[in-house]
Amino acid sequence: MGKISLCWIQEPLKVPPTMNRRISTPLFLFLIAGLAFVLFRAPGVAAAQNAASTGYTAIETRAVVDVERGTLLPGATILVRGNRIEAVGTDVDVPPSARRIDLSDKYVLPGLMDAHTHITLTPGYAEHNPILYKSVPYRTVEAVAAVRETLMAGFTTIRDLDSEGADWADVAVRDAVNDGIVPGPRMQVATLAISITGGYMNNDGLAPQIDVPQFGALADSPAEIVRTLRRQVKYGADWIKLYATGTTKHIDLDNMAPLPQFTDEEIQLVVDEAARFGKPVAAHAYGGHAAHVAVEAGVRSIEHGMMLSSETLDLMAERGTFWVPTINVYFPLDANAELTERQVAITESHRRVFGEALRRGVRIAYGTDAGALPHGDNAIDFRRMVDYGMTPAQALRSATLTAAELLGLDAELGTIDVGKLADIIAVDENPLSDIDALWNVGFVMKDGVVQQ
Repeated sequence: MGKISLCWIQEPLKVPPTMNRRISTPLFLFLIAGLAFVLFRAPGVAAAQNAASTGYTAIETRAVVDVERGTLLPGATILVRGNRIEAVGTDVDVPPSARRIDLSDKYVLPGLMDAHTHITLTPGYAEHNPILYKSVPYRTVEAVAAVRETLMAGFTTIRDLDSEGADWADVAVRDAVNDGIVPGPRMQVATLAISITGGYMNNDGLAPQIDVPQFGALADSPAEIVRTLRRQVKYGADWIKLYATGTTKHIDLDNMAPLPQFTDEEIQLVVDEAARFGKPVAAHAYGGHAAHVAVEAGVRSIEHGMMLSSETLDLMAERGTFWVPTINVYFPLDANAELTERQVAITESHRRVFGEALRRGVRIAYGTDAGALPHGDNAIDFRRMVDYGMTPAQALRSATLTAAELLGLDAELGTIDVGKLADIIAVDENPLSDIDALWNVGFVMKDGVVQQ
């Protein structure tokens, strides 16, 4: 991959000259992990949550952004009681005891959502394989830092799709956030995604006799698929992620066809078995036959999808299948770098498919592939979504109400409405006219607690 850090283009891994660079004292690493938990713990998180459980907070705004209608409510006040919104409007009766927060110069909107992240990854992972060079405790510490950066960027909810070989670190961080040990967004996680031997998520490029962990959970028969899926559920998966197609290196540039990794029957088996446990399925699928079969089988979302056919898009619109396009990750991290032939083909196809999906009414939810991109830069896809045909209001809705619908959280989150949880952020400029305003989040409240 050279100096270009492009998410899903993998080259053969170089065998490290020596393995003694790996820290070999587990106790030391666990102490570091514990120290990070303490250092990153939000000041008084538990106390703030207890204080917020019954008290009133009145937030005075320049305007509240109605993401459902794409309009503003100027001069509105939001009254929060505990962790829920009790009133929104210009004539709200504020109790004398309420704490007041003056955001009268800010545009206020619901907390943002990133529906495709990897908290245990950092950019450049293809050049410095974390499975070879980092312990799982170390990667867990990195994930603690990642979720804090994500929250401070205004993203109060994420869906983390694959721990990338870090075992159950995503589950541990999710639970630590829920328990108030570390600050971070509320999380839904997929643990180890399911792939095949010789396909995506393999630690390839090493000598055959070297046995190392893989980035995903590899399953090569129906029995292995069922056993692997059940193991994910057993250890805390909220979602099941299936690599229905291979990675970008498997794309045939002559016909832009991705590699199908599972049979039609195996894809259906994954969806059916996950449904028995009440778990939705997210399918990594660039396009082609496997993507169409995944939609027919009943997956809840298609990830990436830059080569989806018109027929598959129509089926997605008909079935209500969500698409999480993750646009920016297929460009070089260095904005001045020249795109390779493969990158040009992929990004141009992505642009075309995005416009077609909009016209056909596909439900597009916001997701970035953060981890391959810097954590905290989660606003990175908004500009390209607008450049590809969305209005700022549509792009904003994709990261709020539509993402909440994807995650099954729209009854509680996604808009600033009475009765919903108080996930609230503020920016200086109107995001309905300037989507880049979402890069500069100056206020974050999650679950009624001010984070910044």
